[in-house]
Amino acid sequence: MHVLVFPAHPGLRCDVIHPHRLADSQTPEPARALPWPRIHMTFSGASDYSSPSWDQSDVLQRKQAVLSVLLHFMETYKGILQEEESTFKLIKDLYPLVMKDVQRFPALEDDVRQLHRLVETAELRVTQEVSANTRKVKPLFRHFRRIDSCLQPRVAFRGSDEIFCRVYMPDHSYVTIRSRLSASVEDILTSVSEKLQYSEEPSGRDEALILVAVASSGEKAMLKPNEDCVFTTLGINSHLFACTKDSLDTLVPLPEEIQSSPGDTEIHRIEAEDVASHLTVFHWELFSCVHEVEFVDYVFHGERGRRETANLELLLQRCSEVQHWITTEVLLCESVGKRAQLLKKFIKTAAICKQNQDMLSFFAVVMGLDNAAVSRLRLTWEKIPGKFKNLFRKFENFTDPCRNHKTYRDVISRMRPPVIPFVPLILKDLTFINESSKTFLDGLVNVEKMHAVAERVRTIRKYRSTPLRIDTESSPNHLQIKAYVRQFQVIDNQNLLFELSHKLEPSSQ
Repeated sequence: MHVLVFPAHPGLRCDVIHPHRLADSQTPEPARALPWPRIHMTFSGASDYSSPSWDQSDVLQRKQAVLSVLLHFMETYKGILQEEESTFKLIKDLYPLVMKDVQRFPALEDDVRQLHRLVETAELRVTQEVSANTRKVKPLFRHFRRIDSCLQPRVAFRGSDEIFCRVYMPDHSYVTIRSRLSASVEDILTSVSEKLQYSEEPSGRDEALILVAVASSGEKAMLKPNEDCVFTTLGINSHLFACTKDSLDTLVPLPEEIQSSPGDTEIHRIEAEDVASHLTVFHWELFSCVHEVEFVDYVFHGERGRRETANLELLLQRCSEVQHWITTEVLLCESVGKRAQLLKKFIKTAAICKQNQDMLSFFAVVMGLDNAAVSRLRLTWEKIPGKFKNLFRKFENFTDPCRNHKTYRDVISRMRPPVIPFVPLILKDLTFINESSKTFLDGLVNVEKMHAVAERVRTIRKYRSTPLRIDTESSPNHLQIKAYVRQFQVIDNQNLLFELSHKLEPSSQ
């Protein structure tokens, strides 16, 4: 049997390839790549559907081929299909036509039964999500620091999900708005204006609000009205500000929430084993929330929008957050002896994360210790035992990007699931594939490129093919540890980190 290669445009011809070559292919914009008019014609009885490789009399073969493509598409996207409203409508319109064909072609019965199950499941999700009684507002990282929300298992975000978010004013007062994750800047400003009791039609142009992302370093980025899903793309300590254009220059970042402490902080009271276990469990939850299609959408961009990659964006933010947490904890410790103890604990934490096959946490911890503001603390590093120094040097060599991360690739290729990979490297590989070859050749999908992308996606699928089993509840204070690990407070301003570093160990003259 043959299946269709999706053409760049519905009007172009369709060539054919064997099903096993397409079965795991991922196109950058699958919903648009499918030739919907031709699929519809196949089941509506239209006579102008043609393919040079098919005998026109073999109607059953044609219907089976198209249905095979449709089922694979729906199976792949079943968790996020309701987000593609236009695509879901096309499938629902096609569904009764397919059902009618079962009487004429009994061989389609098994495929039609599977189609019925997938459509029914997708419709149920839509019904549940639009119900006001079942809709819940989901907390993002760093919003409100609520203990009850951070203790709950993470669930995947969708563009239609609603969240709470603070939007600040130039004087650092704020309003809390309830918004869709995929809301545009214009929608956010409308909600802010209503909270501030602005008139719908500002009296003067200067009174119109703009939305600005302000980083902890003071860097400002004015957001365009048509930008959407900005919540998940903010930096770790970046905040949204609403102001007029005249007051843009007056915006300053919020003051740092954490200060140096001469005493023990929370991390000093937690064993390295507990830290590593809770990191792995939390990062597994986040990794499991990322639909495999998000990796493709993140790299191929296109017109699909950021809402398709919200969970991946949050996972990347978390990786950066862990790096800065390591650096922050070391630099906020005023005692050189306790700083040395922290270095030992973090090196041990990295080792346990590696044993847990949590390579995301492992890389983040090592890179946090490798931050220039920490690595320059000569007096502190001299106080840790030689075996820990040697172990850390091995970790540095392991994370070295030399020869395209060959050491890391060799090790992870031998790991059995469950595995949490170093996600930025997967995105780097996908970016290379995307930029080194064209997606369409002579109006047809570049199948070899799709196979290269699909190979990476299959690897991600393999990493998650076995559930993670780590006991984090044996410690009597496991809830406190869980809350701490899931809501780090960090300093991400590198200039401030260097200031703290030089206060601890001034440069020798």
